[in-house]
Amino acid sequence: MPIPKPGDPAPQLTLATDEGKNVSLATLRDKPIVLFFYPKDDTPGCTVECKEFRDARALFLDKAHVFGISPDDMASHQAFRDKYALNFPLLSDPGHKAADEYGVWGIKPSGNPGIFRTTFILRDGKVEKVFEAVKPEGHAAEVLAAL
Repeated sequence: MPIPKPGDPAPQLTLATDEGKNVSLATLRDKPIVLFFYPKDDTPGCTVECKEFRDARALFLDKAHVFGISPDDMASHQAFRDKYALNFPLLSDPGHKAADEYGVWGIKPSGNPGIFRTTFILRDGKVEKVFEAVKPEGHAAEVLAAL
């Protein structure tokens, strides 16, 4: 699927968090949702990106729900969360169904399939902003500025 553009309906997902709870995006209407897709737990770029969102958590609390999402399973997310004291939910997308729906799964330059690092700001069930080809360093601040 192509990446949804601003104004498009946001694919509505229900996924498990690193704590084993299901989260349905359709039920979160009180503030925007930041949904950042990252390739893999505990890899250099993903760690930088997640730690920046962790460190900016207090600034996001009143502005948006923040979720990191990757194809890693719940056990991997739990280990990653605990290792870096991550303070926001990591959504597990085994089989990359959510990544497919958001158009961020494909063949990488290496020739291997995977996630293209992409962030979406969702509001009222629609895509408000898309960040493609995300660079991990400084991305949390970039998203915060867009809210």
